[in-house]
Amino acid sequence: MKNNYSRLKWVALIIIGGILFFLSKSATAATTTTLPLQQQEVSGIVTDTNGLPIPGVSIIVKNTTRGSVTNLDGEYSITTAANATLVFRYIGYKKQEIAVDGREVINVQLEEDIAALGEIQINAGYYNTTKRESTGNISRVTAEEIELQPVVNPIEALQGRMAGVEITPAGGNHPGAAPTIRIRGTNSLREEGNFPLYIIDGVPINSTPVESNSLISQAGIDPLNNLDVSNIKSIEILKDADATAIYGSRGANGVVLITTKQGSEMGTSLDARFYTGVATVPNRLDLMNTEEYLSVRRRAFENDGVELTERNAYDLLIWDQERYTDWQDFLFGGTSETTKANLTFSGGNKNTSFRLGGSYFSQGTVYPGDYDYQKLTGSLNLNHRSDDNKFQLDLLVNYGVDVNDLVGGINFNSSTALLPPNAPAVFNQDKSLNWEEWGAAGLDNPFAGYYNSTNTQTNNFISNLGLSYELLNGLQFKTSLGYTNYDVRELRKQPIRSYNPSSSITHKSFHLSSRRNSWIIEPQLNYTASWSKLNLNAIVGATLQENKDILESFQADGYASEALIGNIGAAESITNARRGNTTYRYAAIFSRIGLNWDRKYYLNFTGRRDGSSRFGPDNRFANFGAIGAGWIFSDEKFMEKAVPFLSFGKLRGSHGTTGNDQIGDYGYLDAYEATRGPGGLYPTGLANPNYSWEINKKLEGGIELGFIDDRIRLGLSYYRNRSSNQLVGYPLPAMAGFTSVQANLPATVENTGWEAELTSLNVDSENFRWQSSFNISFPKNELLSYPDIEQSSYSNTYRVGYPLNISLLYEYTGLDPETGLYTIRDINNDGSYDYQDRLIIENRNRTFFGGLSNNISYKNFSLQFLLEFVKQEGRLISFTGGNIANSTKAVLAGLEEDSPYQLISQSPASINSYVQLQNTIFPIVDASYLRLKTVSLSYNLSKNLLQQIGIGNCRLFVHGQNLLTASSYEGNPDRPYGTGIGELRTITGGLEINF
Repeated sequence: MKNNYSRLKWVALIIIGGILFFLSKSATAATTTTLPLQQQEVSGIVTDTNGLPIPGVSIIVKNTTRGSVTNLDGEYSITTAANATLVFRYIGYKKQEIAVDGREVINVQLEEDIAALGEIQINAGYYNTTKRESTGNISRVTAEEIELQPVVNPIEALQGRMAGVEITPAGGNHPGAAPTIRIRGTNSLREEGNFPLYIIDGVPINSTPVESNSLISQAGIDPLNNLDVSNIKSIEILKDADATAIYGSRGANGVVLITTKQGSEMGTSLDARFYTGVATVPNRLDLMNTEEYLSVRRRAFENDGVELTERNAYDLLIWDQERYTDWQDFLFGGTSETTKANLTFSGGNKNTSFRLGGSYFSQGTVYPGDYDYQKLTGSLNLNHRSDDNKFQLDLLVNYGVDVNDLVGGINFNSSTALLPPNAPAVFNQDKSLNWEEWGAAGLDNPFAGYYNSTNTQTNNFISNLGLSYELLNGLQFKTSLGYTNYDVRELRKQPIRSYNPSSSITHKSFHLSSRRNSWIIEPQLNYTASWSKLNLNAIVGATLQENKDILESFQADGYASEALIGNIGAAESITNARRGNTTYRYAAIFSRIGLNWDRKYYLNFTGRRDGSSRFGPDNRFANFGAIGAGWIFSDEKFMEKAVPFLSFGKLRGSHGTTGNDQIGDYGYLDAYEATRGPGGLYPTGLANPNYSWEINKKLEGGIELGFIDDRIRLGLSYYRNRSSNQLVGYPLPAMAGFTSVQANLPATVENTGWEAELTSLNVDSENFRWQSSFNISFPKNELLSYPDIEQSSYSNTYRVGYPLNISLLYEYTGLDPETGLYTIRDINNDGSYDYQDRLIIENRNRTFFGGLSNNISYKNFSLQFLLEFVKQEGRLISFTGGNIANSTKAVLAGLEEDSPYQLISQSPASINSYVQLQNTIFPIVDASYLRLKTVSLSYNLSKNLLQQIGIGNCRLFVHGQNLLTASSYEGNPDRPYGTGIGELRTITGGLEINF
């Protein structure tokens, strides 16, 4: 703890010193600057062709270094000579040069330059590049595409927007649960070995979900939840070797770069945004009503020839035959209220800019009960550069607190919704649980545990101080100092009233806390130079990083009253206490050399040497690298006449290796834990000092084309990634005394695929503009090799030549003509059914996926929408009838002749045949979908009207999320092989004001 305080002290001193330095520099500049004689002030407004102001436009006095930039309202002012010429520049627009001619007011309208869009800066991590010059594969989304989405996690906002990026949300019933992101497939046999690297403003974040005792325990808590989506400027995802190799072992599964917004460079601005709305569950199963359910139940007794008793037919003899409850509507038919408010203050001058922001977000529940999610965030972005542009300081701070109140005892999923429609109420009039009516049938109330609750609070602090200084012409020294502190505290309360009074349950509480601290230092030297047509850009740097994780949990029991639950001092006993403390250290040196000739031929070399404390002394270091090349063939003279309609053409390719060290700490050492009694230890882990790095070799080729002055841009990529030397917990026989040992398996996993991206400017007139963007991915995953897999513990899990995500199935042979039950083939005729009989291999991966987005503007109106599509298969949900549980109406076909379903029955044989059928191809159906993912409609109020009341801009907007899903699949198409409700359908409306 003392070392942490000392480190924080030095970080604070560096920050304070840097702030005092740039303030003193600014004050000195302000007092020493003199103006030439015969100067005049020129001011005006810069707008686009739609009349909207353009902030950040650069205005330079031609042939001088004097300049200015427009503020958020597009306004500028500059002092210059009466006979000077002003040069207006902005990325994506055509440059304009305008003579002053003694005028004091010059308003300028810039025209969009489609070809210049390729010059937009793209964050590649340790350096910036452009779409035109990049030899790597980098996908990018901007604030305009994601900032209005009412999502907890920014990763969820990327769904359908990027080629090669597959995102599976955790589900609308679990706010705060970690979504699953896979960048170009699954590389590792270990689930935890497939997380990408998250970097927020230059600081790496542990992407592994945090453990939880709540209903989100399976997915875990995502460490990105505390970020404000509205504060994000852009998200870049690095995919191929050329883009990721500079991150070495941390880039094996791709890199997610999140950049937050910066302040304006002219004047000050106060921005406010507010929206509110409601969310509902969009998809429901088509279940039987009471009459249909009871008819199926009676038919089951008839077919089985079994007499009805109050024990086996309480739903027919005890429960009300006229009662009907739509359990889906009861469980998740409510309306979840969503609210968000943002307030930011920004400003600056030509040297210094700042942005200070805060936000509040809340999301209610669709379930019966008072559960909600709330998030409060704050951010500070401070940038300063000296007058001579040699020194630059960037301070970025993000802090977020969220509180997640979840039900602690019931998992409200589709299986809970299959209660019989005539089942009694679960609550009494006084809202207590109804034990009497359920107990009359010998049952426990299905809502047992309802009054349990879980409160999870997380605090996330992310900071980075970047300093740079130009030592010599073209030589720049930079350093990045990052610090993060992530803290999770969770309390689960279990009161007696949640359970049957006849049971011996006592008041209990479950406590869990997790802390993650990390610091990182990354100094580097950047050098740029040009010799005639040869251009050089070189980077040399180093990384020093340390992560410390602490996990503590225990259970408290025997509270005297419900009001005392959680007060540890009031508990009679504390049990199941555990504490884990790990330290991870990482060090690296890296370099990148970028060469280009005449900005037409590009060649990049990347190298990195990594060291990780997760490996034994003999395997601690490894080397990674990549080569990337590009050729802009459209700049060749012979292309101008050969293909006149081609405005841009580039061939690019890359090859290289990255590594993976995403395993537990200290796995190369023997591990021990204290015994329950005093003074003892027992072994919990077996040492293996010989395992080493998992290696991912990446190969990519691509072509990028532009047509009709780049109004149409097409990109096509092919990739092949091979991950070998697989790091897994190798299972051991019970006689070894350990369940597994960390080891390298001789397995190779290959991911290949095609990706296509198309953007077009369909219409571009004075009042009407329409842009479109399309992406599609065709991924393929394969276990390329695994010698002697038949003798390994994975012989019943994987098959060489097939994807990792497979199911081994029986062969369905139809209905037995005598019993009317499902039958499957006994391949080896041994009278039993096991994995020797599972010869059918089902691929559970997506065939293809993608999205189509459109951005349409007409005068002051703007419309954006995204269509997401997925081609996949899924599994039928609940198509069995006869048992005491509701089912889909598909089972009603069992009442008719020639039904594809088995005889309606509740016999053990029918239940067994249904269970076996689940492991055949029979229930596999098309689960593809086309979804209207997002829709945003906005209107900008007249600027003339707003100026009268002192407002710069005002925008009204309506946003829809998951509004419509077209699919023949009845379940949740986001998880076609699982359970749970899908993403919520959300409609919000609000306004944004700029002062």
